[in-house]
Amino acid sequence: MLFAILLPSCFAALLIPWLRRPGIAYAAAQFVALASFAAVLAAAPIVLAGATPRVSFEWLPALGARFTLRLDGLALMFAGLVSGIGALIVLYARYYLAGDARLPRFYGCLLGFMGTMLGVVLAGDLVLLAFFWELTSLASFLLIAFDAPKRAALRGARASLAITAAGGLGLMVGVVLLGQIVGSFDLDAVLAAGSIIRADSRYSLVLGCVLFAAFTKSAQFPFHFWLPRAMAAPTPVSAYLHSATLVKVGIFLLLRLYPALSGTEAWFLWVAGIGAVTLLIGAVAALFQHDLKGLLAYSTVSHLGLITLLIGLESPTSTVAAVFHVMNHATFKASLFMAAGIVDHECGTRDLRRVGGLLRYLPLTGVLAITAAGAMAGVPLLNGFLSKEMFFAEAFEIRGHALYAALAPWLAVAAGAAGVAYSSRFVHDVFFNGPPQGLNRTPHEPPFWMRVPVAVLVLTCVAIGLFPEPLIGPLLAAAGGATIHAPLPEYSLRIWHGFTLPLAMSAFALVFGVGIYAWLMRRRRLHDMLTPSAHGYLLFERLQVLLARCGRTTGRLLRGERLGWQIAALALVAIAASLWPLLTTGVATTRPDWSHAPEPLAVTLWLIGAACARAVVGRRLRPVTRLLFLGAVGLVVALAFAGLSAPDLALTQIFVEVASVLLLLLALERLPLEAAPHRPRMRTAARGAIAIAGGAGLAWLAWEAMQRRPDPISAFHLAQALPGGGGANAVNVIIVDFRGFDTLGEITVLAAAALIVFAFLARERGTGLARRLQDSFMLPLAIRALLPFCALVAAYLYLRGHNLPGGGFVAGLLLAIALVLEALALNQWRAPHARPVIWLAGGLATALATGSASLALGYPFLTSAHGHPYLPLIGELPLASAALFDLGVVGAVLGATIMLILAFAFGADSTRKSVQ
Repeated sequence: MLFAILLPSCFAALLIPWLRRPGIAYAAAQFVALASFAAVLAAAPIVLAGATPRVSFEWLPALGARFTLRLDGLALMFAGLVSGIGALIVLYARYYLAGDARLPRFYGCLLGFMGTMLGVVLAGDLVLLAFFWELTSLASFLLIAFDAPKRAALRGARASLAITAAGGLGLMVGVVLLGQIVGSFDLDAVLAAGSIIRADSRYSLVLGCVLFAAFTKSAQFPFHFWLPRAMAAPTPVSAYLHSATLVKVGIFLLLRLYPALSGTEAWFLWVAGIGAVTLLIGAVAALFQHDLKGLLAYSTVSHLGLITLLIGLESPTSTVAAVFHVMNHATFKASLFMAAGIVDHECGTRDLRRVGGLLRYLPLTGVLAITAAGAMAGVPLLNGFLSKEMFFAEAFEIRGHALYAALAPWLAVAAGAAGVAYSSRFVHDVFFNGPPQGLNRTPHEPPFWMRVPVAVLVLTCVAIGLFPEPLIGPLLAAAGGATIHAPLPEYSLRIWHGFTLPLAMSAFALVFGVGIYAWLMRRRRLHDMLTPSAHGYLLFERLQVLLARCGRTTGRLLRGERLGWQIAALALVAIAASLWPLLTTGVATTRPDWSHAPEPLAVTLWLIGAACARAVVGRRLRPVTRLLFLGAVGLVVALAFAGLSAPDLALTQIFVEVASVLLLLLALERLPLEAAPHRPRMRTAARGAIAIAGGAGLAWLAWEAMQRRPDPISAFHLAQALPGGGGANAVNVIIVDFRGFDTLGEITVLAAAALIVFAFLARERGTGLARRLQDSFMLPLAIRALLPFCALVAAYLYLRGHNLPGGGFVAGLLLAIALVLEALALNQWRAPHARPVIWLAGGLATALATGSASLALGYPFLTSAHGHPYLPLIGELPLASAALFDLGVVGAVLGATIMLILAFAFGADSTRKSVQ
């Protein structure tokens, strides 16, 4: 049942953009949205009866996170709003974007956003909630930037993504802290541990992170400026994102975590305080907007502040009022946005100073829009009046805060009057106030089906206003109970409560609000007043410019033809890294054991290595000679590995050294032939001192780490290599089995790096080292004779790697070196065996297929299997599925190595031909 709500929109978002015909895309999108809404309706009787459907399975067991979906009353209400209004938006967009070839892509983005929103409201695990939370930011960015050629759309999308994604990072920190405090990420466990969370010393940090996430998403002060900028999106996007979905997800987070985080002084001060400020700022700014969607955007900010204020008051009744206003605001605001879209669609403008008298041209649309505006203003017999009256009643119920209690009634009346004022402007400026001015077309009623979504929502506003208890009472009780996690308070949804103080406040707000608008129009010439500046957005833009300048400056400092000072910076970082733990924790007490004299062979070997290293930095040697000495240093290191009983490391070091020397030899061909400039002795001495200090510091740090290490895990790997991984070579088993996921990431990064380097170097022409080898007679013959032998040795190293020294990495390097030498000897790359892209793609595909096979069999990704089947004529044969993964390592290493050397060795034309 829960998957029937979530999955249709997720899969449709991936498939619908590929449909070429807009009509078919619309039919598919409408079917999916209605299917999700029907699944919500099917689950409603179960939830309203008091049950909470739930489904859960393993997702990230190492983090203690599960893929859990749950549907309580609060989730039911939001899921109904998201899917129901989403289905109406799909129908509305069919006519608003009629003739637009991008309609399939629009429906894909819209349904993708619907799926992410449903994921947030259905999430029963905090990690899953944070995951879908971030996806809502990405999906909304695609929707807001749908009209990408328009600069305003890109700027609005960029602002919304930057602000909401920053809040997502805060939510992730809060989720981690909550998991640590409670000991679980399960939502039920977190909601039941409210007293534990509030008593923890980290409560303030958790509250700050969660409120930061909620305030950025729901456009609360001082992050409110991104919401009006998002009005650059098409009107169907605005109607959906800013009525029932994106801006409401921050409200949902406050309601969802209300039992765990509320009940403290900090909650009241921050949530109620920020909500009150946002309520007033949005209401005042909406009144002075000349853009129709801008007025509705700031009115949304104001209503979001009202809901936040109600949540912050912390009384059960105010929380129920907040839940009620979430439903009411979604219905009348979505209808108002769609009505504004009709006005823009028919008039070609949204300027309130140009449109006017449209009731004559759009009578049906005008009646619907005026009714919806009345609901927004809190006119009696409409749904907005009921929740506004509950807000006025709650303004007198504040206890324990004298200043808040004294200001709250006046704040409520002022906010209500401002709401009436901007609602009056919406009605008067659009549908009355004389004829339209400067329009290039004559407005007329839109198609019938374009008005249907507006009519459905307006009729809902009227029906709830007239019959609130039978229509919305059970859902409100279920959603309110799921929010407060306590018995519901006494409240009434009756239309008439007698002559009460909240009723008087509503009447005064209506009269005063109309008077404010009339005074501004006649005495202050509202249409001639400038729109208030968006200082928050200007600050955001300046911050972005500052960060961009810092990035350019940093990049200019890091770039350059000489890398000497950059290498010196790395050495200084190494020195600091070695000194920091020594200064903070002290020097280890363990000292080397000098009682046993070193072996003469080892001493001789290291003296040779030191002499070769000294020769590398000599000033009188040619570059090629220095390169040979550098290779000798690598050979000494390989022999040291072999002497320390690390044959796998020794083999890897040898082949890496050969490939590195070959690559550097080709790189030398690209260097200028003139001699290097003479460096002052002081500069050379300084660089030498830095190098010595960096090397000594890292050596010291390594020694300290080896002396302070905790219980080693090598015993586990040695004990489980054969029975658990099916191999006697513990090193290889670790690489391809125990830590196979790490290896998969490493070969993926290796492939990406090779492609990036190739893309840069393939643009340059050059013949590389091949021009010196093309006249050789014996070398091509020798290479052709050695190539099959090298391939055979590579296959041998690969096959024995699971039980003896070897493995896929060494085999891939050896085969790559052989192919590179053949190419250089013949001055060409022979197809098909030397196409690096094929090796790269094949290697990564093989590794991924090996890991996915375990998923298909019901095991975690990259789970390996091993056995000893008996084959006729062969006998018992030890096999392990990790060997296939190791074969993928062979392909990735082979492709990356020959691609890198290919880019150095050959010109652009031959390079591209061989890669294709």
